[in-house]
Order: sequence, then structure tokens, then C-alpha cells
Amino acid sequence: MTDQAQNTTTTAVAATPDGQTPPLQPEAAQPRSRRKRLWSALLFGAVALAGVLIVLYAWQLPPFTSAIESTENAQVKGQVTVISPQLSGYVFEVAVRDFQFVKQGELLVRLDDRIYQQRLEQALAQLATQQAALANNQQQERSAQATIAQRQAGIGDSQAQAQKAAADLRRSQALITDGSIAQRDLDVARAANAQARAAVEQAKAALEIARQDLRSVVVNRQSLKAAVANAEAAVQLARIDLANTRITAPRDGQLGQIGVKLGAWVNSGAQLMALVPDTLWVIANMKETQMADLRVGQPVRFTVDALDHAALTGKVERVSPATGSEFALLQSDNATGNFVKIAQRIPVRISIDPDQRLAERLRPGMSVVVSVNTVDH
Repeated sequence: MTDQAQNTTTTAVAATPDGQTPPLQPEAAQPRSRRKRLWSALLFGAVALAGVLIVLYAWQLPPFTSAIESTENAQVKGQVTVISPQLSGYVFEVAVRDFQFVKQGELLVRLDDRIYQQRLEQALAQLATQQAALANNQQQERSAQATIAQRQAGIGDSQAQAQKAAADLRRSQALITDGSIAQRDLDVARAANAQARAAVEQAKAALEIARQDLRSVVVNRQSLKAAVANAEAAVQLARIDLANTRITAPRDGQLGQIGVKLGAWVNSGAQLMALVPDTLWVIANMKETQMADLRVGQPVRFTVDALDHAALTGKVERVSPATGSEFALLQSDNATGNFVKIAQRIPVRISIDPDQRLAERLRPGMSVVVSVNTVDH
């Protein structure tokens, strides 16, 4: 029993080359070393697993898929209006400065209007001439109507003379048989009767001429009315040109840099300045792989780079009817050459929620990072 107990508490020893025996080691030291190696392996495995999980989370891969669809391909947009003149001329006045806030109808630039003022006066004079011609035509109509009445009265007089001549001829024919009158008197009566009938026909022809003159006056009136309308249109065009020498703000907003100087010659359509109203929105170009659950009305959170990544909110307002590549000037043709599949982008318009303090600091063109909650709707 003593030998067995001693064997359980000590380990066998072997002589060293120099004949000395090493110190005895307890058997408990060996499991402690194995536990240390086990803990090291477990720690390494945990670190590796954590790294894998971090990569999966960063790339939003299963099991860390999220309902938030995000993109950095987004910008603030606005209705930037380029202000251009409709006329050519010298700049007579520049009434605004760079980045000035203006109201609708406020004067921006005024061109030299002397030529356009004279053109308006010329158009007014031409209108007066055409109106006088139309009034003269109306007077001609009244005169033609009076002539018709006169010709009708002449027909009545001619018919009465014709009836008298016919009666004289009948009496002369009755008297010639008994020799009461000479043949000469009968010939005179016949000539007077023929002349009276001719006078009736002449009076009728004169009446028809008067009626045709009236018709000509009426027909000519339509031409004169058209000329008056043309002159009135010329006056309106001259007024429009004169008004266009004053270039005003089409709506409320803030101006960009003023690109025109006093005394400069500008052509119609030249860019003078830009006007930016306060109506803004966000366009986010989402990948087509992000559109499966995206719907109109879903809440949006976006951060603005220029505002130290401050966060604002909005809602999905509208989705483009096609990808951005479909609206490109140069269309791609995937049927030619080697094809490489590239995820297309679909523009999504996002309205900005009102009553946000930082919203007034937004400017068109600012870069934003958009995150759409595709579940909350």
C-alpha cells in the first residue's frame, strides 16, 4: 500500500547523462497546458468568426440583410431657370447683384428701348391708316346704297316716260288713218317711244351697276378688316417687343452670378443669369437590385455632405419610368461586342419634409446619402 500511494503522487525519474536526477513535476501541470492551448484556439476562432460577421454585416449579406436601401449616388435638385432676353440690344440697366433674392416681376435687366418704342409708334400709325380706310369703305357703302335708291327712282321715271311715249304712239297711229297728222309726226312718236323704252333699259342697267358697286364695297370691306386686324397684331407685337426690353423675374427665388454688364450688347437667347426658386427635392439614383421593395410614400432619411452630414427626412415621391441610360444622349447597344452586365440606375424623386430647420440651407447640386426604409409603408 505504501508503494502504491507513493507511485500516485510522484512520477518516474530517469538519470541524466551526468548521473543526476531531474526534479519531479506534478501530473496536474499537463492538463493546464492543454487548457491553455484550447483557450487560444477558441479565442482565434472567435476572432475569425467576428471578422466574418463584420464583413457580412458591412455588405448586408445574410443573415444581416436590411430593409434599408441606401445610395451615395444622390443630389439635391431644384428648378434652376436660365434668364435670357427675347430681343437683341444694348444693356441699359442692370438692377440686381450676385446671389440677390428677388420677387416675381422684379426688374432684372433693361435693354435700350428707343428702337422698339419707334416701332410701336410706326405700328400705331399704320393701324390708324387702316382704320381710316375701313371707315371710308363704310362711307362708300352708304353712298352705294344711295346710288341704288337713285337708280331705282330713275327706273320709275323712265317707265313713266315710256308709258307716255307708247300712248302718244297709239294716238298718232289712230290719227294717221284719217289724215289728221302727217307721217312725220307718226315717225316722231315712234322714235320717242323707242327712246323711252331704251331709257327704261338703261335705267335698269344703271341700277345693276349700282348694286354691283355695293357688292364690291362689301367685299373690299373684308380685306380692309383683315388689314386692320393685321395692323392691330403688329401693334401688339410692337408692344410685346417693347415690354421684353424689361427682363423681369419669372418667380420668387435667388439669383446666381450675374453674367451681363452695363452697356454690353446681348443677343436673343444669351444667358444673362440663373434664378433658383426655393422649391427643392432630392434625386437618388438607385440600383435596379434595390427596387424590389421600394414604393412611393416610403420614408427617407438623407444626410448632406455640405452640412457636416446633418440628417433630414423626406418621402419617396415618384419613380422614373425608365433607367437613366434610356435617357442618355448616346444609347448603348448591348447586342454588339462583348457584353458585361452592369447594374442599371433608376432615378427616384424624393420630396423634402417641410418645417425642417436645415432645409433652408440646401442648395441644388449638393451631394447627399439617401436611405429608404422599404418596410415602413
